[in-house]
Amino acid sequence: MDLSEPAARAAVTARLARPLAGRPVVIGPTVLAGATSTIDALRGLGCPVLVVATARGAGPVPDDPEVTVVEIAAPEADSVTDELRLLDRTARELPPGARAAVEAFDPDRHGVWWCGLFVTTDEPIDGRPVAFGRPAAFIALEDKMLSDGIWAGAGVDHPPYAIVANDPDSLAAATEELAGPLGAVWSGDARDGFNGAGNYVRWVVDERDQAGALAYFRPRCDRVRVQPFLEGVPCSIHGFVLPDGTAALRPVEIATLRDIERRRLVFGGVGTTWDPPPADREAMRDVVRRVGAHLASAHGYRGAFGIDGVLTAEGFLPTELNPRMSAGATVVADLESLVPLMDADRAGKPSALSRGPAKVGRDVSFRVRWDGRDFARTDEETGDLLVAGDTPTGFFAKVEPCASLVRGIRLGDLTAGLMRFADREWGADFGAVEAAPDVRR
Repeated sequence: MDLSEPAARAAVTARLARPLAGRPVVIGPTVLAGATSTIDALRGLGCPVLVVATARGAGPVPDDPEVTVVEIAAPEADSVTDELRLLDRTARELPPGARAAVEAFDPDRHGVWWCGLFVTTDEPIDGRPVAFGRPAAFIALEDKMLSDGIWAGAGVDHPPYAIVANDPDSLAAATEELAGPLGAVWSGDARDGFNGAGNYVRWVVDERDQAGALAYFRPRCDRVRVQPFLEGVPCSIHGFVLPDGTAALRPVEIATLRDIERRRLVFGGVGTTWDPPPADREAMRDVVRRVGAHLASAHGYRGAFGIDGVLTAEGFLPTELNPRMSAGATVVADLESLVPLMDADRAGKPSALSRGPAKVGRDVSFRVRWDGRDFARTDEETGDLLVAGDTPTGFFAKVEPCASLVRGIRLGDLTAGLMRFADREWGADFGAVEAAPDVRR
């Protein structure tokens, strides 16, 4: 089967969708606008849909009168990590009114729960199977303390590191030994569950940074991983462990921005308009195949995974394993035949998730213009549309569509511009963020 042919892809898509076709689907808890494309796809399969919504969000929301929306109060959270942990728990502990609505929607319990990527167990919810559920052994690989052992087992070059107890003396000694010209990076363990979006990552250069990171990690982690700060483009590569081997996709830029003055790292999404040099691209794909083979043999792993890292002056060095469906991944067979199509169809959008008291106050949408460094409002048609809406932890803004993001343009540069715009427009606190330099060219 040649998946570069549209008819072949359509046939595979239909076959993979068959188990869901016509079944009731409960989505959430989630931000409503973030589920719109999923809802449209499920409705196209003839699925009745109920959404448990915590907020409206930024961008279009479903306008299908056949879609049931049940609103619940979002749990209070200090970070994206805390929010995702609480939402996963909330799905299993719904308020009585929401639970009654779900039972009325699917009284025979023939439906499924669509909980998103970060569900922490594949155990059914009230008798309904969980889409995206993973075995406990796969979920355990989320702990970033395990990544370096996986690189070693796969025979993959990786940065030096130390995993130490969460105490001042141990961390200070490891930092002194491992810090590079830009300092060190501390990453917390997964003692209390999944962590992501850089929430448990700290950039450490001096004693003040160490004190701040210790204060954050002390109530949250038992162990911390220390490694040098790697200069270069943050990026990732994805793959699928299949019965007959590992399929490798193409590199993806990660818009992890830096505020040098405050030593902050800010996550802003992923995109495919950036390309590493061809030799580095193939080296990254070889890393995926090596890691996939190790995951299969050592952990019995199957399915999607992603590897985050940095394209340094010496080449790609991995830093994190994401053992789940990650950005840029789609489940199909004979996957590598689709890589040329992925290269032809570039994707990404500048996005910014604010944390703190600043709010948009309502859902907003307006045209913006990109001047090479910053966005500004405009009445002219530019192909760049900024949309924003409040979230439980602050607000979310994105530029979508974004005609300015084309092949060869770094997503990180546009994302930094969006965050500076958000600081000016709504009093957010992203700060003087900049994209990491490309040091490999």
